[in-house]
Amino acid sequence: MPEVKRKYVIPGELITEGNYRIIANVIKRGNKFYSTRIGLAEYGQEGVKVIPLTGPYVPKVDDLVIGKIVDYSAFAWEVDINSCFMAYLPARNVYGKNFTPGQESLVKRFNIGDLIAAVVTAFDRTRDPILSVAGPGLGKISKGEVVKISPTKVPRLIGKKGSMIRTIESGTGCKLMIGQNGIVVLSGKPEGIIKAVKAIRLVEEEAHLADLTQKVQAMLGIKEEGGKEGDG
Repeated sequence: MPEVKRKYVIPGELITEGNYRIIANVIKRGNKFYSTRIGLAEYGQEGVKVIPLTGPYVPKVDDLVIGKIVDYSAFAWEVDINSCFMAYLPARNVYGKNFTPGQESLVKRFNIGDLIAAVVTAFDRTRDPILSVAGPGLGKISKGEVVKISPTKVPRLIGKKGSMIRTIESGTGCKLMIGQNGIVVLSGKPEGIIKAVKAIRLVEEEAHLADLTQKVQAMLGIKEEGGKEGDG
């Protein structure tokens, strides 16, 4: 596996020089790469990125988010997505383009307090994000335990190519639905959920460490096979 170099950085700090692809939270000046966030810089064959240590969730188009219905009007539901931006799910994104206000009762589909899985379809900072529940696995979440983590730690919880999710799921027997906004829904037996929550908290607390996958495997009693899997 190609070597990945890591170091802690602050905004404006030089990460490295050379010919790299920018992945996230990095700017390039000439052949030099500088951090735009406080966090853990990683650079190697795949490119240069900084994993932030702290920060709020800022929506991006195509993000999977898990949110709570907090209000509704004749035309849309208002959704709390754990961000400084309140999201909206238009009724026509649920009922179709022929939706007519007054003919459909929005609360029959989603009521205040309901948890939903949705995708961000539009957001440009000049308006609140727009959501859609069209797609496999999207819509109302009827069961599961909810865990909240820092949104900046989500990439580490997912892991490189989903490696951390697979590790936790295989070690606990639980299924994880992870929103980019830092909301996680766990489904499984109670004993598995308890183990999964402990693993998630370990990831959140030690997201900046390079041997995180191995620590989670040790906590869950998983024997490592075929060498080390990289973290995301």
